[in-house]
Amino acid sequence: MAEDDLDFWRQILTPTGVEWSGRARYAAAMHFHLQGDVSAGVLEIYRICSRLDDEDPLDALRAYHLGADWIATAEAMRKRLER
Repeated sequence: MAEDDLDFWRQILTPTGVEWSGRARYAAAMHFHLQGDVSAGVLEIYRICSRLDDEDPLDALRAYHLGADWIATAEAMRKRLER
């Protein structure tokens, strides 16, 4: 994995509650969208959550039954980065 992608993964997995974390997650989601990894619907959830630093977009995706593949990928990457 390229170092740039690793940086974007760290951004998109920024913990909730951190100031400006919603915007950081949205910026990273846009990167993954442009690469074809994130659908327009998933990106829209990140956009909506971009002003909500305390809202986890993955929780919103689960609530709206969107992006199951993306959720699985993000959760796997979260575990990988925690090691």
